[in-house]
Amino acid sequence: MKIQAIGCGCPKSTKNYQAVVQAAKELGLTDEVEFYQDQEGMLAMGIISTPALVIDNRIYASGRVLNVSQAKELISKAIAFSQKA
Repeated sequence: MKIQAIGCGCPKSTKNYQAVVQAAKELGLTDEVEFYQDQEGMLAMGIISTPALVIDNRIYASGRVLNVSQAKELISKAIAFSQKA
């Protein structure tokens, strides 16, 4: 599973990244969470507003800072989606 916390390195995107890392840890995932900061790459993904959460190339959140609970919910949805595919 490819988990990317997207942001520019500002305090909001850093907080979002930390919440996503903690959520992945609490879910028992060993996948590394990438702090993706390439602005051109963000635009190519279709992300206009940061911070964002992208899992397996699908956008799960954009334009808001997630807390650990919200990140866990979105990661769980991504896991369920990948198991259906």
